[in-house]
Amino acid sequence: MPTTLHELDDLVPVVDEIDVKTGRGDVTLREFVAGALGHSPLWVKGLFAVRMAVAAVLRLETTGVPDSRCLRPETVSFTPGEKNAFFTVVRGEEDHYLLLKVSDNHLDAWLAFITDNERPATVKVVTLVQFLRPAGRFYYNLIRPFHHVILLGMCRAGETWRDRQ
Repeated sequence: MPTTLHELDDLVPVVDEIDVKTGRGDVTLREFVAGALGHSPLWVKGLFAVRMAVAAVLRLETTGVPDSRCLRPETVSFTPGEKNAFFTVVRGEEDHYLLLKVSDNHLDAWLAFITDNERPATVKVVTLVQFLRPAGRFYYNLIRPFHHVILLGMCRAGETWRDRQ
């Protein structure tokens, strides 16, 4: 897989943070995304409960706990404007990549899944963040350690989706 992220060329120059994790598994892109977005262990739900208190203090718009219903590969949408978990689909190409977005009054965040479509597949999971006000930078730096742990867990869940069926 190339080290460049051509699918995100329009976003890279305008974002403030980029984080790339890599997953590998004998799964399709749809299976990986379903596993990753459906990953919601109890401790992650607990972090979102804490986030609700922080959100109130920082006057963030999105204060609820994301919908943790398990996605199925056949329900993963590639249609712009539709939802996958609490993310909105921006664009994608079946068996190649999927770009999702979530916005708040403090930051915009994108989550991309880019695969080489080999078997076993390599999937780059890319987080891009654009700060909209100082609270966005403060919030992201506050959650940064948890972000890394959550994304690594999402990668493991995506890699092993078939094993859990």
